[in-house]
Amino acid sequence: MNMEEQLDFLLARSVDFVSREELKKKLEKAAAEGRGLRIKYGADPSAPDIHLGHVVGLNKLREFQDAGHTVVFLIGDFTGMIGDPSGRSQTRKPLTREQVEVNAQSYKEQVFKILDPARTEVRFNSEWCGRMGFEDVIRLSAHVTVAQMLARDDFSKRYAANQPISLVEFLYPLVQAYDSVMLEADVELGGTDQLFNLLLGRELQKVMGQEPQCVMTLPLIEGLDGVHKMSKSLNNYVGVNEPAREMYGKLMSVPDDLMWKYFEYILCWPRDQVRDTHAKVASGALHPRDVKDRLGREVVARFIGEDEATAASEEFTRIFAQKELPDEIPEVAVPFGEIGLLTLMVKAGLAKSNGEARRLVQQGAVRINEAKIDDERAQIVPEEGMIIRSGKRGFAKLIIGK
Repeated sequence: MNMEEQLDFLLARSVDFVSREELKKKLEKAAAEGRGLRIKYGADPSAPDIHLGHVVGLNKLREFQDAGHTVVFLIGDFTGMIGDPSGRSQTRKPLTREQVEVNAQSYKEQVFKILDPARTEVRFNSEWCGRMGFEDVIRLSAHVTVAQMLARDDFSKRYAANQPISLVEFLYPLVQAYDSVMLEADVELGGTDQLFNLLLGRELQKVMGQEPQCVMTLPLIEGLDGVHKMSKSLNNYVGVNEPAREMYGKLMSVPDDLMWKYFEYILCWPRDQVRDTHAKVASGALHPRDVKDRLGREVVARFIGEDEATAASEEFTRIFAQKELPDEIPEVAVPFGEIGLLTLMVKAGLAKSNGEARRLVQQGAVRINEAKIDDERAQIVPEEGMIIRSGKRGFAKLIIGK
């Protein structure tokens, strides 16, 4: 690719970018010096699993790697113990050292499903933050004003609503910016909710005598509910380490209007291909279910394997189109005698709590041997081999007296 083609390739699918001209100069300088750029991507280990929402940024990082650049995957082990609102109305709870270490290890194991290990530098911001004394923190804080911090959208909203904002929250974006200084980042990527923090990194680099990093934001992908950002806390996510059948089944539940984003940002289909496929569905030339099946197959194949993708698709069709049971159904031992429906569902692993079981019953999602059960107070007399079904993917077979 020539320079303009490389710029188009690297900036594709981004929302904000500062700036194309700066990136061009960085690329030209790096090429003249025979090196690649340093592309920073920070992840606070607040959850142990990577999901498809993270894949949007990881895909772009891989594209930078394919263009010859080095990704610095920064695990915020130090920052993760501070807490960050990240667009939420309440502060994200800080993690313990033990939680951070467990979750950070999980990130390291999963990220190479997408990134090239040979072009990835994994770092932890405790390397420098852990050595800072109180004097260092005060000196660093002198470079940022309260007015600058209140320019951040979620801070300004909470301030206007008289909701508390702790000083430690002000320190979070400052520490993230300092990470860019310590890593000498050329480019930093993040979600659109991170724009303020990324721009602050540019400003701090200038103050510290470095060439400011370019900033790129990427869209936040809605989860399975089609409304909220994909998140483990909202349970609307698809994890890259989930079993094939679970991953495929979740993707088949995605709202039709949302699957086009998944094709573009998770599978990286060219926009022309997305538009063409969308038009064929709109005209009736393609059925939405067939297109969604392709989405599920391609995502499962990417993260697990082609054979597993085919098997998941075939089983889904057999269960939901042909109304057959899955090949493997977990067996649950129950004693003789009556048992409450909600208690049985929790015992069978079909709900995490009585409250969740009650909601499933109220939604009409619970069946016993294909008979819908809509009475949450029902008393069940278990029988050998009885099949309990909850939702689209939950099955359990009862074994009596074991």
